[in-house]
Amino acid sequence: MHSLIARMLSRLAIEPRIDVVFPDGTLQSIGQGTAPRLRMRIVDSPTELKLALNPELALGEAVMDGRVVVEQGSLYDLLDALVAAVHRARPKGWGKVLEGLRTAVRRFHQHNTPALARRNVAHHYDLKSDFFRLFLDPDMQYSCAYFAEPGMTLAQAQLAKKRHIMGKLDLKPGQRVLDIGCGWGGMALSIAGGTGASVTGITLSEEQLAIAQQRGAESGLPVEFRLQDYRHLAEPFDRIVSVGMFEHVGVGYYRDYFRKIRELLSDDGVALVHTIGRSTPPGATNPFIAKYIFPGGYIPAMSEVAAAVEQEGLIITDVEVLRLHYAETLKVWRENFLARRDEAVAMYDERFARMWEFYLAACEASFRHDDLVVFQFQLAKKLDGLPITRGYIEEREGELAGKSTPMKVTEPA
Repeated sequence: MHSLIARMLSRLAIEPRIDVVFPDGTLQSIGQGTAPRLRMRIVDSPTELKLALNPELALGEAVMDGRVVVEQGSLYDLLDALVAAVHRARPKGWGKVLEGLRTAVRRFHQHNTPALARRNVAHHYDLKSDFFRLFLDPDMQYSCAYFAEPGMTLAQAQLAKKRHIMGKLDLKPGQRVLDIGCGWGGMALSIAGGTGASVTGITLSEEQLAIAQQRGAESGLPVEFRLQDYRHLAEPFDRIVSVGMFEHVGVGYYRDYFRKIRELLSDDGVALVHTIGRSTPPGATNPFIAKYIFPGGYIPAMSEVAAAVEQEGLIITDVEVLRLHYAETLKVWRENFLARRDEAVAMYDERFARMWEFYLAACEASFRHDDLVVFQFQLAKKLDGLPITRGYIEEREGELAGKSTPMKVTEPA
């Protein structure tokens, strides 16, 4: 069986070299280059078979279970080399067949009714908030940061992200703002504190809601947080923001999502949707991510988003593609996580910690080498709802940076 795995790997232009130790003790070196070699051990024969048949799922599971062990280099080094090599090669043969099958059945796996959406959210976001504090910034922004300047810390880059989005929303005092998927409340608090707008944040995570409500009460700002599905809203809003939530909507619900945004927006309203995206045609969710991390999730192609927006009568007034910002965000998250890994093990167990290390490392490598980016779609109902040049965005960001209020939102307790 290891001859099959070796043949699969030998087709990839892997750099640096990887020494693969098979269960029978056989060692095979694969790859090229002069960088320090990596070394991985496959512990048992059943794992060999799984890796050969479905490597995208089996590798993560084997790392979780301790059946693939990195003996030289780090797990990130290994995944970085593999992801870069696979991206250069593109799926062929059996890998292409698997990808086609996953794409064909993706709507079934993303059947995100309100009940299923809440269950899927709970799977990930209702983990202990103390766990997320191990690696996130103090404001607990669990989405791509914006490294607007070299040398920014994670906290600075997350603040820059919020200001960038607030600038695009062209916010004014007294406006009503909806935050779909508000997380632990950081974006809503920054908007209310920095602009004088009132914000309603909705989430399906009870764990996030409790902290957001506590922060809101302590802040004294005009914010409200609810446990509510976006499909059940009816009141009007001047602005709508959604950061890191669209990935959980599901391809079968894109038109419903944008139809609801159109219904909720005032006539001169503006929406900003910040989402992970793919720079390739539509595809399927990575099977490891779908099974263990984000059930029901999917990373959309720009064509899928744009088509749904057009069909629901909204106008795309601005699109920005953030490249490599998420790779840098994940790098800091991964380093923070590894520095406090023992605490994660104490909260859950070793298998859980290995799963999360694999998730963070694999995602960083994917954003660095594969086709993953971040889209920011600015949407409106009217052509004249915003200034006709982009200069106002930078002006609004500068105004926000000149105020101290956005910095003074309460940190999670």
